[in-house]
Amino acid sequence: MMTTEYPLNRSLGANYNPEQTEFAVWSPKANNVDLILYEPDPSQQNGGQVVKMNQDQQGVWSVTVHGNQKNKLYNYIVEIDNEIKCAVDPYAKAVIQNGHKGVVVDLAETNPVEWEKDQKPPLVELEDSILYEMHVKDFSISPHSGMEHKGKFLAFTEEGTTIPKTEIKTGIAHLKELGITHIHLLPIFDFATVDESVDYQYNWGYDPQNYNVPEGSYARDSANPLVRIREAKEMVKSLHRNGIRVVMDVVYNHTYETINSNFGKLAPEVYYRFDEHGNYSNGSGCGNEIASEHPMVRKFIIDSVKYWAQEYHIDGFRFDLMALHDQETMELLAQELKKIDPSILIYGEPWTADLSPLPIEKQMKKGVQQESGVAVFNDDFRDALKGSTRGEDRGYVSGKLDEETIEKVKVGIMGGIDSFSFDPEEAINYVSAHDDLTLWDKIKKSNPDANREDKVRMNNLANAIVLTSQGIPFLHGGVEFLRTKYGVENSYNYPDAINQLEWERKVYDYETFEYYQGLIELRREHPAFRMNTADQIKKYLQFLDSPEGVIAYQLQEHANGDLWEEIIVIYNPYPEAQQIFLPTEGSWKIVVADQQAGVETLEVLTDKQVIVPRISTMVLYK
Repeated sequence: MMTTEYPLNRSLGANYNPEQTEFAVWSPKANNVDLILYEPDPSQQNGGQVVKMNQDQQGVWSVTVHGNQKNKLYNYIVEIDNEIKCAVDPYAKAVIQNGHKGVVVDLAETNPVEWEKDQKPPLVELEDSILYEMHVKDFSISPHSGMEHKGKFLAFTEEGTTIPKTEIKTGIAHLKELGITHIHLLPIFDFATVDESVDYQYNWGYDPQNYNVPEGSYARDSANPLVRIREAKEMVKSLHRNGIRVVMDVVYNHTYETINSNFGKLAPEVYYRFDEHGNYSNGSGCGNEIASEHPMVRKFIIDSVKYWAQEYHIDGFRFDLMALHDQETMELLAQELKKIDPSILIYGEPWTADLSPLPIEKQMKKGVQQESGVAVFNDDFRDALKGSTRGEDRGYVSGKLDEETIEKVKVGIMGGIDSFSFDPEEAINYVSAHDDLTLWDKIKKSNPDANREDKVRMNNLANAIVLTSQGIPFLHGGVEFLRTKYGVENSYNYPDAINQLEWERKVYDYETFEYYQGLIELRREHPAFRMNTADQIKKYLQFLDSPEGVIAYQLQEHANGDLWEEIIVIYNPYPEAQQIFLPTEGSWKIVVADQQAGVETLEVLTDKQVIVPRISTMVLYK
């Protein structure tokens, strides 16, 4: 008879050593669970070897198989209520092609050369982060990428790549040139809807299948279970060596399948939430939602992120539909990850896709994350800057200058500290991401009559505001050269022609790239833009009187130890230049003006008034 105590400290999965392997899986209501072992060689697999497992009082079925089981394939045969199903181990660390069998693996054999010497790039404060979102395949698949390992993890190990027949940098060289600190990768765990035996299929990866295994389609050989693990580690090692941390996009709020998922075959009544009619609830909009509040589900999620942080040296996690996770789970998760590395970055979407039976007061929504070690996307700032993610409406940068919009922009500039965040490290500031229209496509849709130059100015103004605001900036990869998806909003399964990063656009829009590069340089060199407490922001950031619709503020008294004593930032969204009166006389040096940005002086101003060009940002200091 089982007790009500859960095996929260029990190690689950296939725990290998050369002498023996212990297999352990939790299925509390199963009548019987058998282990089935297969030889690595397909010609010798036959029906597999069936090994009987024993259940303990906490619902764990386990067996120790003696001898070296390395590289053997395995599954569990689970009988519940006279129904028999074959389940992949949710804790599997390796799988076969397309993920339908687990693999016993010696993880030491998957480590790149000198993996133990891999070092994270330094990060003094979380606010020093500059995030850059990218899909593994999008990064390199273009014929103009200059990379050999197109669509693969190993593309991130290729240094010095350029657009063919040019000196324009691509790939990891581009990331270093741009100056970002973190690359946020869309899901790299094993997902369901791409056939790993072919190269032409595409998905963002928000369809989880095996949570603790890298996606096989991103490996050179998806049929070899060790290759995907080794190449994912080589990617991380290369990025670290080049000064870039790695954030992993994780999707623990739902699974691709429900009753036939690994969870559904083992304990569907535990792993999923149900509505008042006994049906699977659908707060994810994907057919089910994971019951993170259950102790064993919470254990799985925390075990999983810790595994990625320790085994793969991952530096941060972005949680999809994070409001579907209960606050206690997210807070415990943050505590456990911070024990591994206090500089690990944890953030997520503070919303659900649909109604959930998880009570609103328990959801990890925007505002409740305060002092938990978790940051949230500021969607109010996003929409205020550009308008809604899909429609034709406008935002601040494209001419919507009502009082409510301007106030939301100001809240965003201050890192949300008087709204939803305790400190600025809890605010992820952004205007576009993989979801919905790209920023360029949104600007084109909402301003169809504007000329191209003004559209570029709107694009640049939007992220100039993001990059000069308190909090953590987040850029959609490719926005620095006007990335387009040709008006496709939900491109999750569209072909490469829509989703790929078109590196040739960097040639045509190099001035836009240089503008972003200059803004990032400004942010990285000047800590006034990276204050790390609400008290600092309230003390040193002061909004100035300015013409209606123009936002101007001053960073005072060497804010956050900045070398510059005073900094003034002005945003002009109008299609005409605006005259601004500065608060003090003296010699002001302009470092951002019109479509130029950086830390070098563009002009010295001795007058008390300045003309800010149309649809642009100006930064001055003394």
